[in-house]
Amino acid sequence: MILDPKELADRPKVLIVLHQETSTPGRVGQELVRRGFALDIRRPRFGELLPETLEGHAGAVVFGGPMSANDTDAFIARETDWLDVPLREEKPFLGICLGAQMLARNLGARVYGHDDGLVEIGYYDLAPTDVGRELMPKWPGKVYQWHREGFDLPRGAELLATGETYPNQAIRVGPCAYGIQFHPELTYQMMVRWTTRGAPRMELPGARDRRDHFAGRFAFDPAVKAWLDAFLDRWIGRADLAASAAAVAAE
Repeated sequence: MILDPKELADRPKVLIVLHQETSTPGRVGQELVRRGFALDIRRPRFGELLPETLEGHAGAVVFGGPMSANDTDAFIARETDWLDVPLREEKPFLGICLGAQMLARNLGARVYGHDDGLVEIGYYDLAPTDVGRELMPKWPGKVYQWHREGFDLPRGAELLATGETYPNQAIRVGPCAYGIQFHPELTYQMMVRWTTRGAPRMELPGARDRRDHFAGRFAFDPAVKAWLDAFLDRWIGRADLAASAAAVAAE
């Protein structure tokens, strides 16, 4: 879908935070554009600044990356501290994998690897909690993972979904901040790239074989996509509805 630059300039923006030069927001970005939003993509790792307020944005998404939320790089600390902005302003925020771990650290929770060195790379079981099921009746039974660290449940956060190796898989903080360990943004092209460039990681304990990644996508991705559609409807909705609500609030 090719959009006119002027039309994009007039759309409400969602801040997109990426961590590698080749990273994309994948299906999450595609769905946000389809819902009428423009994407304000920034890569703080390469010197791009994050806004002091989200007043000019409808929400923000912080994606994953190969680094750890425990790393001492300055940009990791800046991003983690910056999460005070969406939390304070109660703007829709979504942290995916590394983004969720940064959210946990911002709230004082521990981010750490499994005692036995186990990773989640491939498709793994997901189970909603009672709170998660009340929020969204249908969750996928298996989701795509690519991480070797998890996090403790932050104080004040609600646990929405659990897993076996890393139990805290989806959390909500306040009215509209979410963190998820899994990757609903994954497209087929991203899976090809990740499993090619990250092939050595599939030798780690607990990781799935590359063949199982693609077989799993065929079997499980439709439910993940349906979940993402329903989640985005709840989390941020459509740009035209958001603009209408903002206009009413300003009157």
